[in-house]
Amino acid sequence: MNHRIKSPRSSKQPVNITGNDPIVPAWPSYQGTSQLVGTSPGGRVTVYVDPTLGNQGLLNAQDLLNDADRVVNANDAIFGSAGGPVSVIVFALGGATDGTGGADHMGCDYTTGNAIEVDASFGNSARVSALFEAELSECSMNGNLCGESTGEALSRWCAAVVSNNALADFATAPQWFADGMPDYVNTTEDTDQGADSTGCGMAFISWMISQGHGLSQMAPAMVSLGDSATLAQLYANLTSDDPANAWPNFQDAINSLPSGVNSDDPFNGLSQPTQKVNVAPGSAELVGRVFASMVTDLVAGRKPERIAANIRTVLAPAAPPSASAMCAPGSKRLLPPGKGERRSKSA
Repeated sequence: MNHRIKSPRSSKQPVNITGNDPIVPAWPSYQGTSQLVGTSPGGRVTVYVDPTLGNQGLLNAQDLLNDADRVVNANDAIFGSAGGPVSVIVFALGGATDGTGGADHMGCDYTTGNAIEVDASFGNSARVSALFEAELSECSMNGNLCGESTGEALSRWCAAVVSNNALADFATAPQWFADGMPDYVNTTEDTDQGADSTGCGMAFISWMISQGHGLSQMAPAMVSLGDSATLAQLYANLTSDDPANAWPNFQDAINSLPSGVNSDDPFNGLSQPTQKVNVAPGSAELVGRVFASMVTDLVAGRKPERIAANIRTVLAPAAPPSASAMCAPGSKRLLPPGKGERRSKSA
């Protein structure tokens, strides 16, 4: 089931922090003024905006704030675990205000990657939520996959599922198809900027979903397999078939498409029943702990900023993996084709 984002002008009002503002995080690239918009009702997402964007940028940020809890809950359900608190700023990333500036963050977890940048998208806040989910999902990879071609494909699929494919123009699978379909099923490229390797991953995940393996089944499996794993190993893990059969079976499926590959979802995976995202069993317990913390603080008459801080403590994830298991912090920039992604030399 797709998770359609409602009209950008939500009837819900953002929850603003009063009193002392939280400390502005160190953003990957943004160096302007960070205007606080508020913290989501669940306490996990603090949203800022570049005030020079005016009312349209502020509306993007308010819509993201109103949508943030839905996005993080859907992301938790995909990965089967609760993520940690994050901050996100809406600005003209790369000078764009239509979403094509993409998104960025640094590390691959909720400690080193929890300061997220997203491009404004005037008049289309669904794209802002999609960009947010693309980077949030990489934090849920917990030190694995992001920075690899497999992780990039997974994060883009997470964004597509959570936003009803609001970033369709970021598609890379058609380019992979046009470049002769190089084999990135048996090989993982050590970059998130290879259009062909990402495109192969997008088409492969679409195919796997069409075979009955939903994203909430694939995402935890991919994280568990780690950076060096291939899509062929994912296939073997989920189907119990020989990994050697993954590439020829996938090729046969591609060659059977009547119109070739014209999108990142050539097998209509987004319409499959397996894309229904259920809330993980631990989520109810987590909600209970958050509610209990809020009630305790309200009864004690604590200030809103202290209540928000205590909620963040409740939501704090387990200790991050060891440094040797984590990908090195560095820009994890998401960009559409033609704005940084490169073709494979093997095409």
